[in-house]
Amino acid sequence: MAHIVAEPCFNCKYTDCVVVCPVECFYEGESMLFINPDECIDCEACVPECPVEAIFHEDNLPEEWKDYTGLNKEMCNQDPALPVITEKKEPMAGK
Repeated sequence: MAHIVAEPCFNCKYTDCVVVCPVECFYEGESMLFINPDECIDCEACVPECPVEAIFHEDNLPEEWKDYTGLNKEMCNQDPALPVITEKKEPMAGK
């Protein structure tokens, strides 16, 4: 199992979570971050770091955001690949 970035991250992109990730499994999309479920080691370090509570264990993902499980996997494995993000950046404007 893995952790999933869901709807609250959309148009937000706080990056506090990426700094604590020991395996660098966060990828930066245009409007949000994604976790590669094939790389996530389920350590939960990122969960308390997210100020908008956008990161969920796959088993605890709210029903209305279940599609984000496939979206995280798809976005992290697309070609061309999204960039891995490991350093904190400013969140998107207005957040």
